[in-house]
Order: sequence, then C-alpha cells, then structure tokens
Amino acid sequence: MNRKPSILVIFLTVFIDLIGFGIVVPLVPLFSRHYGASGFVIGVIIASFSAMQFLFSPLWGKLSDRHGRRPILLISTAGAAFSYVLFALASGLENHTLALGALLVSRMFAGACGGNITVAQAYIADITPPENRSKRMGLIGMAFGLGFIFGPVISGVALKLGGATAPGWTAAALCALNFFLAYFILAESWKPDSTPVPHRPRFAQWTRTLSQPKTGLLILVFFLATFAFSCFESTLPLLVSDHFNLGVSMDETKSATTVISLFVFCGLIGAVIQGGAIGRLVKKFGEPKLIAASLFMTGLSLVLLPFLKGEGPLQWSAVLRGADGPWIRMLLALALLSVGSSLTRAPLFGLLSNLTPPNEQGATLGIAQSIGALARILGPIFAATLYVQMAMLPYVICGAIAIFAGLLVFQRLCSPADVPAATTPGPAR
Repeated sequence: MNRKPSILVIFLTVFIDLIGFGIVVPLVPLFSRHYGASGFVIGVIIASFSAMQFLFSPLWGKLSDRHGRRPILLISTAGAAFSYVLFALASGLENHTLALGALLVSRMFAGACGGNITVAQAYIADITPPENRSKRMGLIGMAFGLGFIFGPVISGVALKLGGATAPGWTAAALCALNFFLAYFILAESWKPDSTPVPHRPRFAQWTRTLSQPKTGLLILVFFLATFAFSCFESTLPLLVSDHFNLGVSMDETKSATTVISLFVFCGLIGAVIQGGAIGRLVKKFGEPKLIAASLFMTGLSLVLLPFLKGEGPLQWSAVLRGADGPWIRMLLALALLSVGSSLTRAPLFGLLSNLTPPNEQGATLGIAQSIGALARILGPIFAATLYVQMAMLPYVICGAIAIFAGLLVFQRLCSPADVPAATTPGPAR
C-alpha cells in the first residue's frame, strides 16, 4: 500500500472518531443536569473523559509498538462505538441515578478509547520521512477542528429527528462504520525491526523537562490556558440555558440545539484561524507576542460571557437582520474567545519545539499534552462546582487566569533576547 492512501485513511479514521466525540460532548452537561446531577457531579462526568485519556494514551502507544498500529486502532475504535451505545442507552433511562452512572461509564470508555490519537500519530510517523512529519502531524489537528464542526451539526439534526437517544446512536453507528473502514482499508505501518526509542523513566523525564526555565514556563502557560478554556467547554451549555431562559428538559430541544449552534460557530472561526491566519501572524509578530495577545483575548471574553443575558433561543435570521442585540453581543464575545483560543496552541507548541533538542521532541511535547489533559480533568470539576454557587465565578476566575498567563509570557518571553532561533534548538544534555 503506498503512502498517500495510508495517510488519507488514517486521517479519515481520526476524523470520523472525532465526529462521534463532537456529537455527544455539547450534550453531556445538559443531559447530566436533566438527571439531577450537582455541579460537582457534572464536572466529574466531563472530566472522566480526559482522566481516562491521560491514563490510556501512553498504554495504547506501548501496545502499538509491541503488536502493531492497526490492531490497536481497531480495538480502540470498537471500544468507542460501545461507549456511544452506552451514552444512547443512558439518554433514554428514567431512573436518574442509573442514568448518571451510565453517562459516567460511557464517558470513561470514550476517554480510554480516545487515546488512539497517540497511535494515529505513531502511524503517521511510521510512514513519513522526518522532514515531512510536522506537516503531516497537522492532519490530526485538522481532524479535531473538522470533527468539532460536523459533530455538533449532526448532533442537532439527530436530536430534532430522533429525540434524546438519537445522538448517541448516531455516534455509535459512525464509529462502527469507522471500524469497518479501518478493517478493510487500513494497512499496517509498524515494522518489527524498527529500532526502539531509548527508554527514560517517566518521572525522570518530567523532572528534566519541567526544570528547564523556558520550557517549563511554556508548559505552565499551556496548563493555565487549557484550564481556563475548559470553563467555556464545560459550562457554556448551562450558562446559555440559564441566561437565555431556554430550559433544561431533554423533551425540549431548543436549549441543546442553540448550544450546538454556538459550538459550530466557534468551531468555524477556529478552523478559519488555524487554517490560514496563524502562519502569517507568527511571521509578523513572533510566537511570544502572539501567545500573549491570544491569552489576553481569551481572558477578556471569558470575563464578559457571564454578564450577557437575553430571552429565547438563538435565531440566526434575527441576528443577521441585527434585530437581536443580546445574541449579537453573545456571538461577538464567543468570536473573541474563538480567535484567542485558536491563536494559542499552534505558536505555543511551535515555540516549545524550538526550545527542545531534536532527540527529545516527542518526550517534551508528550509531557505538554499530559499537562493539558490534567487541566481538562481539573478545570471542568472546578468550573461546574463553582457555577452552581454563582454563575459568574468560574468565568471571572478563569478569565483572570488567562490574563495572568498572558502577562507571564509577555514579561518573560517577549524580549528579543529571550526568543530562541527557529532553526537552532538547544543542545541535548
């Protein structure tokens, strides 16, 4: 099998998997609250996905090194389909305690199987020469963006046509299709005679990476930025439902479909920014200034969101006519948030890569991803718990955290002397 079909198939595998994720993620807070979950329990259900992803991503990678990429991808894809079957069943239960337990288990299964992103990246590395790997690894980011655009759209259609259980069944069907696609088309990329990467104990690698001042600072900033953004991801459905009087019943789809529309709106803006603007902006301003500015925009938008209120669901026709001021203000704030968050990740990881010796790229970037997963575990619990006390609290606090992170970058990295050359990463120690 030549390289081009393999790249296309692995991209489709990840893309379809993330569509399934995008179908259910906007509904998790609303469904959980419908079943009487407290803010803390909602946060736990949301965070369980990232917790399992944090644990299982390294395991999937190790198993794929031992047994090959293809069988591990097939196993994890089948597991994802099962997780969405559980989600669909939970969405139709009448017993609230049982429903919440099933929602939690479904998200844990999905998070565990979501670790197959690591295997997909290893697959791309297997079949790509070193000089082209960064470009082709970008396919994973593209799949994320597209999944978050198409997933919520499909979710909204399924919800309208089939009721509360339909999004889960739709996600399960897509993952089952994905399994058969991979089974019949995806070729193995792993070569048993490949030279293994030298092993370093996990904690020794973490200590080494985080003790380097600029590398450690960037990883801290990534943690703070991800923690702050998780406030938006985990509580926006609740904020919109409450502040625009949309209700929480799953029998009424106006709240869920409005939230899905907002996620699609944010995803489209993010795709436009990530698809074309970042390269030119980095060239013009440099990574540190762009990271700092993006965090200031994110922080400002988070602070604004809880103070925006209106009546009724989002009507795009009224917005386009300029006849719905509250929703126009909400969309402007979300646009600012989408631009800010989209401008953080790529330059931050580019700068982190420039600071890292060539023989430690995977280890350093892997630690950064683990720190991001930790933020996605803690952030939803923090935000959802505070939200039930006072809706504005998580947004104001997380907005302040994002602004603080921007100040750290501006103070410590925006001096020309502090910026590493793009082609001269530090020597290995």
